[in-house]
Amino acid sequence: MELPTTDGRVLILPRYTEPEAEQEMVLEKLGLKLPAQPPPRIRAEQLAEPPPRTGAEQPPERPGTGVNL
Repeated sequence: MELPTTDGRVLILPRYTEPEAEQEMVLEKLGLKLPAQPPPRIRAEQLAEPPPRTGAEQPPERPGTGVNL
């Protein structure tokens, strides 16, 4: 799974299905073990500028001042 971050990077969470009890029993009988889940990674290919914020993400303006809170 790849999740984009607000600063333009991508968080990579590789996931594999865990075997069910019956599948685990077959793996044991065959002498096989599945590798551990890999740790999350973060990729930053293009970090020139963060993505632009949408209006919904902008902080509200202080009334009458034109200054964001």
